[in-house]
Amino acid sequence: MLRLENLTLNYGPLRVLQGVSLDVPERTIVALLGGNASGKTTTLRAIAGLSQVSAGTIAYHNQEITPLATHERVKLGIAFCGAERQLFPEMTVLENLEMGAHAQRPTSQQSQFSLERVYALFPKLTDKLNQRASSLSGGEQKMVTIGRALLAQPRLLLLDEPSLGLAPHMVEELGQAMSKLNVQGLTILLAEQNLPLAMGLAHRVYLLECGRIVEEEILKETLV
Repeated sequence: MLRLENLTLNYGPLRVLQGVSLDVPERTIVALLGGNASGKTTTLRAIAGLSQVSAGTIAYHNQEITPLATHERVKLGIAFCGAERQLFPEMTVLENLEMGAHAQRPTSQQSQFSLERVYALFPKLTDKLNQRASSLSGGEQKMVTIGRALLAQPRLLLLDEPSLGLAPHMVEELGQAMSKLNVQGLTILLAEQNLPLAMGLAHRVYLLECGRIVEEEILKETLV
């Protein structure tokens, strides 16, 4: 589904990505592992079109998307969830979720993510739809962020540090949600420092150090 080849990205004189190449097969969960400043978040931002690459190519379903703007990539089915959450704090949970529908791509009714499917995935949100987003816990805000991205009808979901700052029970709930989404056919590329979470979910992992992939491992078979 997604292939990066020799991706290089510079922030001024600083080279953040140094020839990153990786594959994300369809219907898999792939994890990018590494510490702070390893290049995980920058890789996701490059795929989403939020950071401009200096060299290399990004291909999605055999189409090079390197020159495309972020909104064009969203329409192709790529959604990005940053670690910061970036909700509208004074808007309600429902209003925040509905913002995702404004970016949705054309899709078949069969594969469409609806509010009802988001509620089924995150039942805790159903009693909080009329609450302001700022009143939610960190884990609940993360659920809203992911739910909003799903309403854009992605085929590939980019998740940056979803477990960051969350209590262990919320990390477990989010892990279960990601597993359900993958079983339903969604492809997920996950940047994560929580090793047990990533290793428990992923079909394939890449280890990044200083902007380079230093190790790749296939953990389990791809879903058919």
